[in-house]
Amino acid sequence: MELTYRQAGDYLLPNLEMDKQPEGEIGAYGWMRKRYLKEHKKGIYNKLLLNGTLTQHLLDINEQAMEMMESLTNQMAKSEGVTEQLKRTNQMAWVQRMNSIRNRAEEIVRAELIYF
Repeated sequence: MELTYRQAGDYLLPNLEMDKQPEGEIGAYGWMRKRYLKEHKKGIYNKLLLNGTLTQHLLDINEQAMEMMESLTNQMAKSEGVTEQLKRTNQMAWVQRMNSIRNRAEEIVRAELIYF
């Protein structure tokens, strides 16, 4: 590894560049994962941070969590008979059931992807 330096007054400072970080927005599940790693899995968090792979890990977790949420929500709605017909005929019942389904799906996602 060859370092180059630049003059800053009386000092020679190394020309350091940060590794290229992946593009993308870290969503809610990515932030939850980051907080969990930082508070409960400090070794893993520091390893990912020092390797420069933390951002990519958080983006991957967020994407997987979103896909899992959609899949679980669709499966649960189908198995429990929550349909567009119910939405047209009884909106309040549809909203109550969908909120219940989303809450249960999010609990599963948190247990299996975020807090492992």
